[in-house]
Amino acid sequence: MSVDAGARTGTRGQRRRYLVRRLERTAKTALRRWGISPQIVVCAGLVVLSLLMITATTTWSGWWPPSMLVLIVLLGGYALRLPGAIVLSAVVGLELAALSYLEAAPVRPGVVVAYVAVTIAVLAFVRSRDKLGLQGVPGDLMIVDLRDRLEAHGRIPPLPDGWRVDSVLRSANGEAFSGDFVVASRGEGGRLLELVLVDVSGKGQEAGVRSLLLSGAFGGLLGAMGRREFLPAANAYLLEQEWDEGFATAVHLALRLDTGEYWIATAGHPPAVHLHAGSGRVELIDTIGAPALGLMDAPRYTPHRGQLESGDTLILYTDGIVETPGADVELGIDRLMGVVERIVATRSGDAEAVLDAMRSGPGDDRALVLVHRE
Repeated sequence: MSVDAGARTGTRGQRRRYLVRRLERTAKTALRRWGISPQIVVCAGLVVLSLLMITATTTWSGWWPPSMLVLIVLLGGYALRLPGAIVLSAVVGLELAALSYLEAAPVRPGVVVAYVAVTIAVLAFVRSRDKLGLQGVPGDLMIVDLRDRLEAHGRIPPLPDGWRVDSVLRSANGEAFSGDFVVASRGEGGRLLELVLVDVSGKGQEAGVRSLLLSGAFGGLLGAMGRREFLPAANAYLLEQEWDEGFATAVHLALRLDTGEYWIATAGHPPAVHLHAGSGRVELIDTIGAPALGLMDAPRYTPHRGQLESGDTLILYTDGIVETPGADVELGIDRLMGVVERIVATRSGDAEAVLDAMRSGPGDDRALVLVHRE
């Protein structure tokens, strides 16, 4: 993912969120002046729309069957909170009963079954969304906003000439959220690049909330802590959350952009790979790894020191790339080293090409970062 493409995506997302929020604030301000809740306005509008549908059903029964009222209940599920959704569902139920009683239009048993099934599903959906504090369509936009913020945390800062970072992230089964994420920052007057690749326990939406929280927290720690203090601070933060399934693996890279000297420390994470351009050797960086973050107090993280020369590449990845059900993870790492030698060493592809060549299954989150020195 290039820096320019990420910046354009972020700019479009920011403009969209700004316009939506401005319209929302304007509407809410106008309604507050009159002492009217926006939910009441939406619910009343849907009730009026259902009455118009009743009129159309009784007038053109061949074109507007009573089953069309189910669409009103579905719209209420997207726009209303639980009290409003209950009121709207009750109104639509009464309208169907009135149509049947007055014999204004034929209400077949199948229509009643569909109405009951849709109403139960919609109310269950609205109830679960209310528990999260989400309110209708703005709540859905908030989820999109959170996803955009997670992607923004992984945006690599601009680098000086001679350096390039190429990354790719794919969530399990194509879901919107991933348990893998990247945070990065530049410090020491721009001379130091710090990058952390994290794999949160769970996958997809299951790990999405934890990823959102941790990416923000780790991004703040990365700019405030020294390179030796980052992983201990991240571990302490995770322990404080007291999550039932609250561990995460991580690899932390600190790279001097003026000299190419680097330090890598891991916490329960697969070892990084160093491609030496001069000799063509693919080195597995065997760090003395401590347990994953969030499992024990005060573990010791011992960094590996190395040197990136011109043409060298560092490869960071999550276990979803090298793990295959029923196979040893070491075999997956060996396969990755072979792919790196075939694609990266020959400059015949980027991070996307490496990930595709690994052919890892879509059932797990996968992330890959290539740090190149030109």
